[in-house]
Amino acid sequence: MDCSINMSSKQKEGYVKIDRYNDKIVENLSLSYENILNNIPGEDPNREGLIKTPLRVAKSIQFLTQGYEQDPVEILKSAMFKEDYRQMVLVKDIELFSMCEHHMLPFFGKAHVAYIPNGHITGLSKIARVVDAFARRLQVQERLTTQIKECIQNTLNPLGVAVVIEATHMCMVMRGVQKQNSTTTTSDFSGVFEKKATRDEFIQLIK
Repeated sequence: MDCSINMSSKQKEGYVKIDRYNDKIVENLSLSYENILNNIPGEDPNREGLIKTPLRVAKSIQFLTQGYEQDPVEILKSAMFKEDYRQMVLVKDIELFSMCEHHMLPFFGKAHVAYIPNGHITGLSKIARVVDAFARRLQVQERLTTQIKECIQNTLNPLGVAVVIEATHMCMVMRGVQKQNSTTTTSDFSGVFEKKATRDEFIQLIK
């Protein structure tokens, strides 16, 4: 995909801002967001604060959905090593930001991911990157949880994988039922984590 790279004029002050985006997609999205602004009663899309808003939102939505361009399997394989270790590997409190596919409003929270190796391990940061690759798409939390589990299970072939996600959904907080303090927890397990003792150990560790 052809990308444009813009560098901020603040480079000489020691700060460089680099934006990467597809020009054609930005153009198409900008027109769509401009149309949305035109259909908000009482708003003026031509006032100073909104003139560049369609462009800014177009770039923003590309960033928030960049996971479609990432291959979670290749992320894991890029740091996959043979290792004779068969105890739990847990990466918890992974910050997570995603977009609800039903209302296109954010949901955010934490993911806790564990696996028990069966001959291969992966770099710890790769687990967090896999979470991001799936989260930076239009999602539902249930599917996101399973996608992370299945990717690790199918790629590393461990003895088992456990994934728990705790998130706040803005579609529940800002609109609809408007329950500001509600959180949603989803979980998925495979292999040895389907056994109560192993699963209980994992749950205890993430508390």
